[in-house]
Amino acid sequence: MSQGSSIAVGLILVGFAVAGVIPAHAQAPADAGKAAAVATAHDLVYTRVADQDLKLDLAWPEAGTGPFPAIFVIHGGAWRAGDKAQHRDLLDRFARRGYVAISPQYRFCPKDVFPAQVYDVKAAVRWLKAHAAEYRVDPDRIGAMGFSAGGHLALMLGLTDSDDGFDKDTPAGEASTQVQAVVNYFGPTDLTAKDIPIISRPLLRDFLGGSAEEKPELALQASPLNYVSSDDPPVLTFQGTRDPLVPFSQALKLAEAITVARGKGRVELLLGGGHGNDWGTPEIERTFEQTLAFFDSILKRPG
Repeated sequence: MSQGSSIAVGLILVGFAVAGVIPAHAQAPADAGKAAAVATAHDLVYTRVADQDLKLDLAWPEAGTGPFPAIFVIHGGAWRAGDKAQHRDLLDRFARRGYVAISPQYRFCPKDVFPAQVYDVKAAVRWLKAHAAEYRVDPDRIGAMGFSAGGHLALMLGLTDSDDGFDKDTPAGEASTQVQAVVNYFGPTDLTAKDIPIISRPLLRDFLGGSAEEKPELALQASPLNYVSSDDPPVLTFQGTRDPLVPFSQALKLAEAITVARGKGRVELLLGGGHGNDWGTPEIERTFEQTLAFFDSILKRPG
């Protein structure tokens, strides 16, 4: 590849990574229930790794005694970029609908490679469960959702358990990181797939610390598809069929694996849709309402 071609590909990669960071949900029209009072807390330290404080943002209903269900909203950015603060509007929307909503930061590659990011989001779940009484959270009614790389991490939260090795350094007596529902917006499910687009391969290389061919066992360990089982929480996936970064075959593989395992969930293909940034406000608002209905059906108690 010529130097000019290398620069062009690099610019495209940066553009797509940034596009995956800010889903248009954060800019979606306000809910009818916007008047409901919401309390917020930003930049709370949930864990410290080496010399880095990892922080999260919170929003919760001011009214009511709870305990409320909770939803983790995990940002995208190819595991290398992004900012939890970009989801503060979305956290407020969930809080107005009766949820405690949380957006955690996590360590970035290539400085910190897999499984650092999985460890981090699991640590955020443990932090919330440890502070459940303070924020009126029901620790047995927690959902996770994410966009792109964040969708991948939400799937890893939902599909892995204590036997999969991601909780091995957890102190004895710490709460489980189990969640009860997952919504995945165009996150990759099989990092060993042969049809990963050329443009995405450098992103995976930085995430794994090598290519899938160089690190096949690690690529398998980093693939949510590898952990699908009959006792998984329900999973809702949204995936565009013209996504230049994550082929829609990734969503189809997840659907097939959940079907074989007799699990629960749904995969929706947005025909002609890209990597989230071109969906348009009507489609984005519709998928948000579908997300909310999905979480409501699982996490909210009747009456």
